[in-house]
Order: sequence, then structure tokens, then C-alpha cells
Amino acid sequence: MSTDGFEKRGARGVWWDAAAALVALVGLADAAYLTVEHITGRSVRCMIVSGCDEVLQSRYATVAAGVPVAALGALAYFMVFSLAILAAFGYGGARRLLSPLVALMFLATLWFFYLQAFVIHAFCAYCLLSAAVTTTLTLLVFARRLTDSEKRLS
Repeated sequence: MSTDGFEKRGARGVWWDAAAALVALVGLADAAYLTVEHITGRSVRCMIVSGCDEVLQSRYATVAAGVPVAALGALAYFMVFSLAILAAFGYGGARRLLSPLVALMFLATLWFFYLQAFVIHAFCAYCLLSAAVTTTLTLLVFARRLTDSEKRLS
């Protein structure tokens, strides 16, 4: 096995981790915005689809003690960002924690999408952006795992 192939795979792995970190920043910005708007009581401007107010003021928009779901999302995105950065710098433990976290986020995304479509009957553009971000993170983490599997097989 040549060292050139190993270096290319290593660089490719860093790319996956860095991409996940950047995507997580988009999700963090989205969730932080929604959290601030919720805490300050301001209405969110929804220009692409109508329904942001219905979704964000529904009983599903908060959890215990009135904590906005968006705040949990911001925490999750911050954790993904942090773990992805650590993974990019070679911390294998961070990479192992990243997969189950993103999987839980993806399951939550499916749940919230279901709620918007079939229970609330309204969609929030910011929530859909978060769903797209989480889906992208899921694909990136899965792709990273595939490159790790290929590395182990060769």
C-alpha cells in the first residue's frame, strides 16, 4: 500500500468532516434565529411558504418548561459542529459520537416533518431549512462512514 493512497483517503476524510462542520453552522444559525425570535416573542417572517406562525406557535414548538424546540436544535447543531471539527483533527471518539447524534437528529426531523404535514397542516420555511440541513448532515456522515469502511477493506 502506497502512502499516497493513504494520504488521499485521509484528506478525503478531513473534507467530509469539514463539510459537516460547515453545514452544521447553517443549521446553528437557523435554529439560533428561531430561538431568539421565540424568546423575544417576535413573529417570524415567512416569505417562501405560509404557515410559519402556525408551526412556531403550535404546542409542538416547545418542550418541558417552555423551552423552544429550536433551542434544542441549536444545541444539537453546535454539538455536531464541535464533533465534526474534532473529527477533522483526528479525534476518532468524536467521529463515533457524531453518527448516533446525527441519526437522532434525522429521526427528530422526520417526526417534525410529519407533524407539519399531517397534524399542524402548515409548513415553516425555517423548519424545512433545518430538515434539509439535517438530511445533508445525515448524508455527509453516512458518506464519511463509507469512506472509512473502504479504507478498512483495502
